[in-house]
Amino acid sequence: MFEPTILAIESSCDDTSAAIIRGGKVLSNIVTTQAVHEQYGGVVPELASRAHQQNIIPVVHQALRTANVSKSDLNAVAFTRGPGLLGALLVGCSFAKSFALGLGIPLIEVNHMQAHILAHFIDEPTPQFPFLCLTVSGGHTQIVLVKDHLDMEIIGQTTDDAVGEAFDKTAKMLGLPYPGGPMLDKTAAKGNPDAFQFPVGNMPEYNFSFSGIKTSVLYFLRDKTKDNPNFVEENLEDICASVQKTLIKTLMKKLVLAAKDLGIKEVAIAGGVSANSGLRQTLQEYAKKYNWNVYIPAFQYCTDNAGMIAMAAHFQYLKGDFSSQYVSPEPRLKF
Repeated sequence: MFEPTILAIESSCDDTSAAIIRGGKVLSNIVTTQAVHEQYGGVVPELASRAHQQNIIPVVHQALRTANVSKSDLNAVAFTRGPGLLGALLVGCSFAKSFALGLGIPLIEVNHMQAHILAHFIDEPTPQFPFLCLTVSGGHTQIVLVKDHLDMEIIGQTTDDAVGEAFDKTAKMLGLPYPGGPMLDKTAAKGNPDAFQFPVGNMPEYNFSFSGIKTSVLYFLRDKTKDNPNFVEENLEDICASVQKTLIKTLMKKLVLAAKDLGIKEVAIAGGVSANSGLRQTLQEYAKKYNWNVYIPAFQYCTDNAGMIAMAAHFQYLKGDFSSQYVSPEPRLKF
């Protein structure tokens, strides 16, 4: 049986990554993180684009070498078309098009959010179809009904801010260093999640809203520090734990509703926020409570990485879903 060997490139935000997959098995997954954004407290798009230009050739070279694969062994080149930052996507897209053209092999464009979901098929055990996937990141919060590898339907999503943004913005209000979300998670592990109460968003059907909790935290901190300037410093761990509990409760409320309404017991999480320890633990607790089979990716496949792009490209290759040299990045790419 023919087992295609594919080079995959991910450059949607601030991580430059390349991976090699052969026959559905990831042979290498190299990720270079850009430290330049730390001093700004967030990703600066122009700096991200420049860093991708510097990193992409060394990262691709390392991915090939780690997998013990030569350029002549490749059957296709895949890349993230979107969603993401336009300048960052442009670097990966341009490199992939040139590389594929030079080698005379097919080009595969991958949807970044679908790839997050398909990261579940890199390692065993894999979910059974149909399954629900809570896809959570800095830019997206979605509940996706996954009917097949390339057949997915968004049944719920945020109406305003993504949950990852709520984590990051709260962390910034609290004075935590970049990257805020992981730092809030780490700090929350030492706190009391019931110390303070914040509102749980309640949107129609399976949709979410996170703008309200950000505003609530802002006014909460304003009022508390007015009476005690040292309030945040004295209660940092409890504040983080309480906010994290509220955000996770908001997510799980809709996930439970969707699973119940659709009668689905196969439940997964994906995206950068799926690395959050509180969310991972809560999902395991809900699995026992509702008799779910849950699937949580390995940490290296939660955040942006080319391994997941490679996995998506594998399934697209088998279906002959190739792109043309006229393709361009799409920052707001939909399913």
